[in-house]
Amino acid sequence: MRTLFCSRKFRGFFSFLLGLAIFWGGGQPALAQNATIEELIVTNSSTDLLLFLTVNNAFTKQMEEGIKNGIPVTFNFYVKLERKRTWMNQELVSLRFDHTLSYDTLKEEYSIVRSEMAGQPFRTKSLAEAKKAMAQLNGPPISPLKALLPEAGYLLRVKAKLAEKTLPLYFHYVIPFWSLWDFETEWYTVEFRY
Repeated sequence: MRTLFCSRKFRGFFSFLLGLAIFWGGGQPALAQNATIEELIVTNSSTDLLLFLTVNNAFTKQMEEGIKNGIPVTFNFYVKLERKRTWMNQELVSLRFDHTLSYDTLKEEYSIVRSEMAGQPFRTKSLAEAKKAMAQLNGPPISPLKALLPEAGYLLRVKAKLAEKTLPLYFHYVIPFWSLWDFETEWYTVEFRY
């Protein structure tokens, strides 16, 4: 019979990881994350094509607990605009908008930085308001109208996902239940004529 000995440092580190797994994972199997894009609207101002959308089911309980414990979360929104053609569509625009949510435990305040808002943070004490701000695009310009051809057909494709490197340093390699945080929507498409 063989006996294994662990150093105190190793046992302490293992206990820390086990504690994290119990705290966030609770021993539950990974829950299916069915994030969807809803209320997808393409409209225009006098000068630009604008996009509005909401992502539903983007947050899990584990993510909310992680945020409250100081782990920032970043959502990426991918947007592609294509002109329809008979042979092959022409890609006109490819954009990415980032939303980052963090929690200040001293001020007990959530801060959301949205790239389409020139980095101006939105602050709130309410987690519900913070989640709403994180999961919405409210009219960022996608393309100037002068770049669109009249009477041409267009496709606007959008997708949202949790940024891959949300956790600091190497935690995403260490935490075995990181998949509980994952979400990625399908590509959603709106077809329109200008």
